[in-house]
Amino acid sequence: MDNISNIFHNDLLPSLGARANQSIKLRKFIISPYDSRYRIWETFLLVLVVYSAWIYPFELAFLRHLSWKLFLVENIVNSFFAIDIILTFFLAYLDHKSYLLVDNPKRIAARYLSSWFILDVCSTIPYQPFGLLFNKHGNGLAYRTLNMLRLWRLRRLSALFARLEKDIRLNYYWIRCTKLISVTLFAIHCSGCFIYLIADTYPDPSRTWIGAAIPNYRSESLWVRYVTAIYWSITTLTTTGYGDLHAENPREMSFCICFMLFNLGLTAYLIGNMTNLVVQGSCRTRNFRDTIHAASRFAARNQLPEQIRDEMLAHICLRYKTEGLKQKETLDSLPKAIRSSIACHLFLPVLEKIYLFDGVSFTCRLQLVTTMEAEYYPPRETIILQNETPTDVYILVSGAVEERIMIDGREKVEKLLSGGDIFGEIGVLCNIPQPLTFRTSRISQLLRLNTTVLKNIIQENKHDKEIIMNNLYQVSSQLFYHYDIVFR
Repeated sequence: MDNISNIFHNDLLPSLGARANQSIKLRKFIISPYDSRYRIWETFLLVLVVYSAWIYPFELAFLRHLSWKLFLVENIVNSFFAIDIILTFFLAYLDHKSYLLVDNPKRIAARYLSSWFILDVCSTIPYQPFGLLFNKHGNGLAYRTLNMLRLWRLRRLSALFARLEKDIRLNYYWIRCTKLISVTLFAIHCSGCFIYLIADTYPDPSRTWIGAAIPNYRSESLWVRYVTAIYWSITTLTTTGYGDLHAENPREMSFCICFMLFNLGLTAYLIGNMTNLVVQGSCRTRNFRDTIHAASRFAARNQLPEQIRDEMLAHICLRYKTEGLKQKETLDSLPKAIRSSIACHLFLPVLEKIYLFDGVSFTCRLQLVTTMEAEYYPPRETIILQNETPTDVYILVSGAVEERIMIDGREKVEKLLSGGDIFGEIGVLCNIPQPLTFRTSRISQLLRLNTTVLKNIIQENKHDKEIIMNNLYQVSSQLFYHYDIVFR
């Protein structure tokens, strides 16, 4: 299951297929996307993507002239992404139809050239050195604007969150919250940088949103100008609108209109996602509380004894705790052959210890084990009531069950059953009312076998029928003599 986190793109590949792809031998010089070294390389690039997402809007707005250190850092970062472009021509990809890795170099190159190659190249070209040919500083507004193409790299971050959301080892709630917070912070950062750029390039500094509040703002420190821009961005995004910073010219008004319209969509996106996360987390608890209240009202309305009411509530509570396992839903979603294999692996060793099926053929055991259903029962819950019509046979996997009998109007514990014991078989196989009461003494896992299914399987296996009845007679001869019943 851990290999699910290694899925490329947004397709959920079955774990078996992922393992098969990881172990396949590729052509020489072809890189597997599941290779641990390539994963480290991807992680390193993601760090550079985060750096790019912050620095390039900031550089466009606040840094008219780059220092040689920043110039060097940017070109080093670009060189890493240039190397990644080359590596992509040798990177196997997952075919969406066959779910197999394609390692044909021609197909890899054709796929990359027809998809993201042009945009990857445009986002990697070092525009500053080209700008030096026409501008001694190489930092004209046009060249700084071209640097914004670096934001194309954010697609890697989007793909990362898509993979993390499918990774069962991680908490979906916190991954989703991290994504929403990241989107919000990036929107705040970019809008703050853009509104400052508009003010900084306006001919009259006094008729700008920042110039009206801070005369000679260009003489202020970089930190003050950036914080002021982020403050404007947050107050606008949250629709607080204190009025201390506002648009002063048509350019700023036009940008504010676009930003506020964008905020409508962003706010709806954030509220919708957060509401969905909260609802998912609280819906199950709310349903549980409603069920408990309904059961309590039912018991009070019908004046049920306290013991029965406690059994009802204990059963509901246990069902709530075991619902998170989603065992039944998981099994029901699988093909019959896989369900049978799982049942054999889990239940066949238990069935082999049961006296009733000692000496029975493997075919008969296989038929029995594939029809059993696993259930949980809380402590002090009655599973079979004495003298009731037999409907099921139970096998105790774990926990403890008390075997009780009514004598002179008083219920007495005859025996304590443990893992590997069977009960309810006498009433079923002898076609008589259940002779005993069975009640759990602690939380127990049981395998339930329907009466009709059991009898049909026995009738289909004549030889096994004799063995089962002989085993039943040897263990329960006293009860057979008491009821003087012969199985037909």
